[in-house]
Amino acid sequence: MALMRWDPFREMVSLREAIDRLFEESFVRPRGWLTIERAGVGTVPLDIYEEGDNLIVKASVPGIKPEDLNVQVQDNLLTISGETRQEEERKEEHYHLREHRYGRFERSVTLPYPVVADKAEAIFENGVLKLTLPKAEEARRKQIPVKVGK
Repeated sequence: MALMRWDPFREMVSLREAIDRLFEESFVRPRGWLTIERAGVGTVPLDIYEEGDNLIVKASVPGIKPEDLNVQVQDNLLTISGETRQEEERKEEHYHLREHRYGRFERSVTLPYPVVADKAEAIFENGVLKLTLPKAEEARRKQIPVKVGK
């Protein structure tokens, strides 16, 4: 067994990393699919990626009915909102564990480029909302032909 010289700075770095991780998990990215933010408003996780000439947005909204979802695009801002309702009322003292969240949620995200909202498609399946947002003409990549000079 080899002896290692004690380095107090190594210990300080690991403590700093632990505090940073604690702060990030507690305030920046709290755990759970529906986290409660200011004024009881929750949010949902999103995936946004490109597929051809479309921008695809997937939002996880398990337990939500499609008629309780509201999707809006204004300029480059996409907003997904809705509300989860508790189906039956139970008295608080009869719970052994209570982790499901109920209430209003909203998520707004700035899209990376303009889209054509009138041609957008929204499909809700198995608790996942999939939005297909066509890129606006000015956002599409254009091929510029290269000519040979004389």
